[in-house]
Amino acid sequence: MRVFVLDKNLKPLDPCHPARAREILKKGRAKVFKRYPFIIVMQERTVDESTTHSHRIKIDPGSKVTGIAVIQEKTGRVTNALEISHRGQQIKDALESRRSLRRGRRNRKLRYRKPRFLNRTRKQGWLPPSLESRIANIETWVRRIKKLCPIAAISQELVRFDLQQIQNPEVSGVEYQRGELFGFEVKEYLLTKWGRKCVYCHTENVPLEIEHILAKSKGGSNRVSNLTLACRKCNEAKGNKPIEQFLSRKPDLLKKILSQAKSPLKDATAVNATRWELYRRLQSTGLPLEVGTGGRTKFNRKTRGIEKHHWTDAACVGASTPERLLLKDVKPLLVKARGYGTRQRCRPDKYGFPKAHAPSSKYFQHFQTGDIVKADIPSGKFAGQYVGRIAIRYRPSFVLQLSTQKIDVHPKYLKTIHKADGYEYQS
Repeated sequence: MRVFVLDKNLKPLDPCHPARAREILKKGRAKVFKRYPFIIVMQERTVDESTTHSHRIKIDPGSKVTGIAVIQEKTGRVTNALEISHRGQQIKDALESRRSLRRGRRNRKLRYRKPRFLNRTRKQGWLPPSLESRIANIETWVRRIKKLCPIAAISQELVRFDLQQIQNPEVSGVEYQRGELFGFEVKEYLLTKWGRKCVYCHTENVPLEIEHILAKSKGGSNRVSNLTLACRKCNEAKGNKPIEQFLSRKPDLLKKILSQAKSPLKDATAVNATRWELYRRLQSTGLPLEVGTGGRTKFNRKTRGIEKHHWTDAACVGASTPERLLLKDVKPLLVKARGYGTRQRCRPDKYGFPKAHAPSSKYFQHFQTGDIVKADIPSGKFAGQYVGRIAIRYRPSFVLQLSTQKIDVHPKYLKTIHKADGYEYQS
């Protein structure tokens, strides 16, 4: 992955190769500006003295993970890539916990308090916090990258699955149904819904075929609720038999398939619920905005022979995808949303009664939970040098979170290399 470069006035230049960044850092022509993502700032050069090329941010929004790729439009080189892990489910669980605690408190025989819920209103365009956090994460990183790289345009996967046209292929005429992207829309939806494996034998990493639960020769339709995925062996073994007959010896599997066939796809629904709000937020950046469907993304990736990852899907979003994408040596920066802590001062037990009170201060000895630090421990069980994320305690013993373990460390051995910004990084 390339290194972001800023001029001496903090204006973006073209990203450079890591070897080139090491060279100019060694010569003293630049200094490290930030660690995550890695940014250097030139000491003398300005934008007017340099030649820059237009880049495009491509976004593949997801319910759990969003892929972002930065592409130099002239050469088709992927200069930078990110995979952002959202915390929507964590937020939903926290809100449900808070709701249950409040409900229990109200139902106990305590002093009467007049209900206030009728005084609360929601602003226009309100989204649940679990969905709002996904949009905020993407918007934050688009605006960050815009400050670090000469961005000329944005591409967004606006529709992951065209649910209306999958359910009713005739909605815009038979030409759409038989267009070159139709099969990709349906197949991608089914792959996600059924976990990318055969529903009958659970085989993975084999070619899967679209299977009609109720065979067309028996009156079955092409509606997505009647479709599933099967390997060739199972598909041929079932033929046009009723699924009840084919799975007569596996009643649990039969029940699971029939219930899942008509169940909504939660992650796809979350993406579709936020797509237009994300579109409006990206429009507010003032950059030209291109949109494409999930079927187009998969079509681009398949025709170019690219392996599936979140960031490679992002690189293939939209019709602007170059015929040749340069992906060699690109390693995405893994970004995990962690938030900025909690405002909950009273910590209750499982029955909702207070058991502890958190300090109001978020800092201790100039450190904050979420800071990425370098630890140099001279002696003891954990002697050595480490880099990791800390969780502070309000005493001189912090928790240093490493990739494989957690260790206790005194703050006098720590040096901050990246201040907490609500995210955790893994390069």
